[in-house]
Amino acid sequence: MAIVQTQCTSFKKELYQAIHDLSTDTIKMALYTANANLGADTTAYSATNEVVASGYTAGGNTLTGVAINSLDYTAYVNWANTSWAAALTARCALLYNASKANRAIAVIDFGADKTSTTTFLITMPANTSTTALIRSSN
Repeated sequence: MAIVQTQCTSFKKELYQAIHDLSTDTIKMALYTANANLGADTTAYSATNEVVASGYTAGGNTLTGVAINSLDYTAYVNWANTSWAAALTARCALLYNASKANRAIAVIDFGADKTSTTTFLITMPANTSTTALIRSSN
């Protein structure tokens, strides 16, 4: 199994096809175990190797607080922090567009298993052209 942090290739293509509107579509984050096989060729959300835990609902959380900006040659987007009131272990996350047939956006690799005993918190990076969760530049 392999986990590769990346924007999914299908997402990049779908941006040019005007399929996604990150400002209005329902964007979700699902958590996965180290057994997941997620990377550039991931095209849609799947429950295969998704985290199973009391307090975690399959499909993950809906992200809120979207912020879309640009600076110089970079466009970027970020969301508010998200959390689950659950004791769980996750290795990575998949961002996907629930409004558009659960199409994949990006794989976020945590680098190692991350474990919580009460609340699993995803702290989003600063919303800047060099650190935002999703960035596109020339």
